[in-house]
Amino acid sequence: MDILFLVIVVFLIGLATIDLVVGVSNDAVNFLSSAVGAKVARYRTILLVAAIGIFTGAALSNGMIDVARHGIMLPEHLSFYDVMCVFLAVMVTDVVLLDIFNTLGMPTSTTVSMVFELLGGALAIAVIKLFSGATDSNGVLLSLGDLINTEKAFSVIIGIFLSVAIAFVLGNFVQWIARIVFTFTYRVNGKTTNAEGKMDGLISSSLKIGIFGGIAVTSIIWFLLINGLKGSSIMTSDVKEAINDNTWLILGGGFALFSVIMTILSAFKIPVLKFVVLLGTFALAMAFAGNDLVNFIGVPLTGLDAYNDYITNTTGDAMSYKMTSLMDSAQTPTLYLIIAGIVMVLALTFSKKAQNVTKTSVDLSRQDEGDEMFGSIGAARVLARTTQKTAASITSYIPKSIVTWIDSRFNVNAAVLPQGAAFDHIRASVNLVLAGLLIAIGTSMKLPLSTTYVTFMVAMGTSLADRAWSRESAVFRITGVLSVIGGWFITAGAALIICFLVTNALFFGSFVAMMIAILTVIILLFRSNSNYQKNNTKSKTDELFAKIIHCDDKTECWELLCKHVRSITKENLQLVAEKYEALTTAFFYEDYRTIKRTTVQTESQRKEIKRQRRKQIIALRHIDPILTVEKGTWYFLIINSLAQMVYCLKRMGEPCREHVGNNFSPVPNKYVNEFLVIRNEIVNIINRAVSIDEVAQIRDDAAKLQSNLSDYRKRIIHDIHTKQLNIESMTVFLNLVQESQELLSALRHTMRGEKKFEEKLDKIIFYKDSK
Repeated sequence: MDILFLVIVVFLIGLATIDLVVGVSNDAVNFLSSAVGAKVARYRTILLVAAIGIFTGAALSNGMIDVARHGIMLPEHLSFYDVMCVFLAVMVTDVVLLDIFNTLGMPTSTTVSMVFELLGGALAIAVIKLFSGATDSNGVLLSLGDLINTEKAFSVIIGIFLSVAIAFVLGNFVQWIARIVFTFTYRVNGKTTNAEGKMDGLISSSLKIGIFGGIAVTSIIWFLLINGLKGSSIMTSDVKEAINDNTWLILGGGFALFSVIMTILSAFKIPVLKFVVLLGTFALAMAFAGNDLVNFIGVPLTGLDAYNDYITNTTGDAMSYKMTSLMDSAQTPTLYLIIAGIVMVLALTFSKKAQNVTKTSVDLSRQDEGDEMFGSIGAARVLARTTQKTAASITSYIPKSIVTWIDSRFNVNAAVLPQGAAFDHIRASVNLVLAGLLIAIGTSMKLPLSTTYVTFMVAMGTSLADRAWSRESAVFRITGVLSVIGGWFITAGAALIICFLVTNALFFGSFVAMMIAILTVIILLFRSNSNYQKNNTKSKTDELFAKIIHCDDKTECWELLCKHVRSITKENLQLVAEKYEALTTAFFYEDYRTIKRTTVQTESQRKEIKRQRRKQIIALRHIDPILTVEKGTWYFLIINSLAQMVYCLKRMGEPCREHVGNNFSPVPNKYVNEFLVIRNEIVNIINRAVSIDEVAQIRDDAAKLQSNLSDYRKRIIHDIHTKQLNIESMTVFLNLVQESQELLSALRHTMRGEKKFEEKLDKIIFYKDSK
């Protein structure tokens, strides 16, 4: 029995390592997105700064794990077996949930997931105890308040709502003020962000940058004192008291000192804003490691302490030995913290998922046009329309001169961002400084603010203030924000419910259920990682699009665009061939599941083509205007013909799905066998078209097949009128034949457009060059 518990403890520690990797991948967005989005340095440099912050925070952390020990559940009335069921359920739920969100590229809160998992597990044990009539040592029946710390749970929920609303509103307001002061064109490091090279005076620009840098550095230092080092071993009670007694002196003196230093550095063309952003990245990374480390190792180490207490003090039944020892605070050994810090640094350095989650946050706050990761939902459309009307109504009451002056401060078209940057250094600084201040204030007020919630919502607020959400992208950005926020709350609910159910299963299923849970986690993690690797291979076209957007050479842009269009065309033709073959076969053999799956996949392909069309239209703006005019017609012929092919599949699939779903009579075998011969020829032609060779021959073959289908369609109509055939089945079959004709027609248009699109225009290019 004791050996089995030891196996569980070892597994918990193993899961803690995985949880560290998964957690860092998820929370990397907190401290990387601003520096990465502003391109303040190379990605490796940003990672190095963040890694130093993570290791420092982990090493200085005192490792208090009171939340896992007695922050949510009250273990004095729980047995060793009870707490082991809760801890195993928490780790199983936590790793799986976080890995799912990371794979989807959605940020979520490790703090909230852990707290609600503990709440769900504790609630499950509490319900079992209450229904079994459990009593304390004095024989008094236990109540829910004796088993669960409900106050802590409510404070976390309140903190969620406060952090989301306050961070977004303040981010919007502070960034608006910062942009009014600096505009998008300002002098920094002896250079200007103005596209025309216009530059402010050295003294005025240095003063503005210096004062801004002074506020920023003072805020970040304060954040480090209050939040980053709050749990460290060097933050003694005397030091805390001295900081609290001299708060305003520290802030005022720091502001004056750092403002002078930053002004002088700016005058000597030292990159002040880059320093501010990197310092903010270090501070957030350090605070994350120092405070959120307990989210990853708290539960396993508490389980280890519980096991050591059980082994040392009893040889009795695990169901009866009470965990009163967990009511005391515990210090984590420094060696564990150093090992945890090393694991976190390695995870940050090598995790592709960390880059994926960071990409979500950066894309949603991007200043320029580009690929929109999200579609649109009804709520986002309503919000976009309502906000636009409200803003227009408010603007009508403001004098036009003031409106014109404010608009002139948001001169984004006159600015030049660093190559590959999503926004400028001013916004990156505001993101980090404001997030750090809010977290520090929340910590001093003992409000359980989540670093993920605050940093993400500040970034969204600042991007809105910078007018990065245009009418063309606002609805997609709002959808993304709502999706991420919804994901947070789904995390809380899912964590509570899943952990509640898993704890019950482990409690009643005993060691058999525990072993099944362990195997399930291993399988799910392996499967999730495999699926992520497969999905990651599909991102090459997105990388190609990013190259087009950030390329300055129009000739190179044209070559990259041709590759992108060719890649998208090839991919969609392959999908059309696969789905057409699968759909027709499933219809004839009455395979409803395949028909349903194919129709769902067809709708996804339709949305993806629409998304790719938007990206490629943006890419067309980056090539030579003469070339755009000449090639634009053929591009739209390609993309619209591909869309038409998908619509053909959709018009085939819906009647087939309804027919088979209603269990109507199948198509007679005679017609099935005849059509399958033609179907195979169509699939073969589409597959030949993928290589985009022999365009003329393929178009001729498709035309002949169209003619054959036309004759076949007429014969079917004749048979329907002259023979005793089932009307329902033959009507659907006739629709299948007609849409197959349209499919071939769209294929011929696609091939023609592809050939014309890639034809060289030497005369036009030479004419332009000669000028």
